[in-house]
Amino acid sequence: MNQIASVPAAALPKKKHRNLAQGVVESFTGSIQAGTLKPGEKLPTESVIMEMHGVSRTVVREAISHLQAAGLVQTRHGIGTFVLEPQPTNMFAADTIRTIGDVLSILELRISLETEAAWLAASRRTDEQVALMDAALKRIVAAPNRAVAVESDKAFHLLIAQATGNRYFVDILSDLGNTIIPRARLDSEQLAHDDPKAYQERVNREHDDIYHAIQRKDAEAARAAMRTHLSNSRERLRRAQQEVSA
Repeated sequence: MNQIASVPAAALPKKKHRNLAQGVVESFTGSIQAGTLKPGEKLPTESVIMEMHGVSRTVVREAISHLQAAGLVQTRHGIGTFVLEPQPTNMFAADTIRTIGDVLSILELRISLETEAAWLAASRRTDEQVALMDAALKRIVAAPNRAVAVESDKAFHLLIAQATGNRYFVDILSDLGNTIIPRARLDSEQLAHDDPKAYQERVNREHDDIYHAIQRKDAEAARAAMRTHLSNSRERLRRAQQEVSA
């Protein structure tokens, strides 16, 4: 009979630490996402994790490092490793808004959102909020450059959201960030073949109409003025998109 030579254990291929660590990472990630491990809860000690997964201390420490890098846990030296509160992802991150079509889609969202925000703001605003809106509009007019104008424009729209008294309007517009101002992403006047001065004057008039409606607490006029402002922005970009595609 032929003898089957035994292969020494040392000659068997070993799994890489990275693969073993990934298994530990996936296990804890799954538990955190499923809610089995809750925010603030302490992970087992290194020794317990070693026993649970049959891995070395080196593998456990590598896995913990990956979990830390992913923002899932935080290690407090001498105390232990704890599960962190989940961080919301921002679907409106700047690198996801790349084309005229993307900006148009954002404008469609804003039309449905901000027309109602303007209506509520006109109904609920305080005198202090009106004064802040007025100051923001003056900063836009006096802006020495495009960056300052964009920031002041964004502040004006956020002030309207704040005047609704509903923090969720503020949360959404804050997540949108500079994407709420088309010219922060695109050279709107150039795309629309507008004279920059005429373009800015038109936008300023639209802002004034919104502001004065909110100032006099005319909710319907505020809603109509906001819809006109955002619809005009959408139409300018739509024409520009057609020209680019032609």
